[in-house]
Amino acid sequence: MYSPKISKEEINQLPVVSFPGEIVLVDKPEMVAPAIDELRKNLVVGIDTETKPSFKSGTSNKVSLLQLSELERCFLFRLNLIDFPQELQDFLNDENIKKVGLSLHDDFRLLNKRQNFHPANFVDIQNIAKSYGIMELSLQKIYAIIFGKKISKSQRLSDWEKPQLTEKQLRYAATDAWASLQIYLQLMNEPQLTPKQIEKLVQENSPHKQPETSENAETTNSDLKPDAHSEKLS
Repeated sequence: MYSPKISKEEINQLPVVSFPGEIVLVDKPEMVAPAIDELRKNLVVGIDTETKPSFKSGTSNKVSLLQLSELERCFLFRLNLIDFPQELQDFLNDENIKKVGLSLHDDFRLLNKRQNFHPANFVDIQNIAKSYGIMELSLQKIYAIIFGKKISKSQRLSDWEKPQLTEKQLRYAATDAWASLQIYLQLMNEPQLTPKQIEKLVQENSPHKQPETSENAETTNSDLKPDAHSEKLS
């Protein structure tokens, strides 16, 4: 069973990981259709977005970059240059291809500032991690718990609409989408916890947890063993 929590100090001791595969930058309209044709060969892809940061209270920018990742190749769509083409919308709306990411509600809210669309067949890592005993919510922490490696977040607040993105920006953007895909595929090979086991973990990791009494101090961890026959999420 995975550790439910991990500290920043523990993460900082881990080796840094980044996307090791091919990065395809889609920054011209004529590049969109061929990229989508390649992505349609997959049953599941990782997804993430990057937005130019706004430092004015109450304001936010449109999504600058949309990342769609396979295990060995990641497509980066520069929406600030190509807008939100119909082929890309159709892919996100396709019920036959699963798209996996983290905190997707925020991504969709910002994408809708470019064009109203109706995404289909999405899986949010935050919604499934708890079923495998992980109580953390951030991509960096979930990845560290599962794989024992650290995802760098140093480029998060950089300018995603600059004329030419740096290699560090490209690698950072690809890593987040790829990491979500890796997490999903790994968890699908693991047994889920039962609702009772999850409830116990939540209670044990609550900031308002009550001190153990002599009666429950002898409780073993046997109840927290994963149920090998529990149904996996799809």
